[in-house]
Amino acid sequence: MKYLHTMIRVSDPDATLKFFDLLGLKELRRFDSEKGRFTLIFLAAPGDEDAQVELTHNWDPEPYGEGRNFGHLAYRVDNIYDTCQRLLDAGVTINRPPRDGHMAFVRTPDNISVELLQDGHLEPAEPWASMPNTGHW
Repeated sequence: MKYLHTMIRVSDPDATLKFFDLLGLKELRRFDSEKGRFTLIFLAAPGDEDAQVELTHNWDPEPYGEGRNFGHLAYRVDNIYDTCQRLLDAGVTINRPPRDGHMAFVRTPDNISVELLQDGHLEPAEPWASMPNTGHW
């Protein structure tokens, strides 16, 4: 067996691509199906192309409740504080800040949780150490 990808449904591909670009994922390929009225976009972190995320965009609007899209994705990051600051500066809400220097949760434009994990632990640092949770994760 071989892991292929994780699929999440998205309502706004451009906003979702911008979010994942901030995380460092890049588009590998795209497939549009006129007959099926959907677009598939495959993303991966550079150098880790075997661990892909498939964004599925159905052209006909359909609201996705959080039970319909997915639980969460998880990525190891080089520096959790730098990553969270880059996301925060771009307007992304940090739902669970990296108070412990190890773990944070953010959400995509479709409210899919993304867990960010530091390899090891950084020393607790402000403003993260005292920042409260801003939502569910």
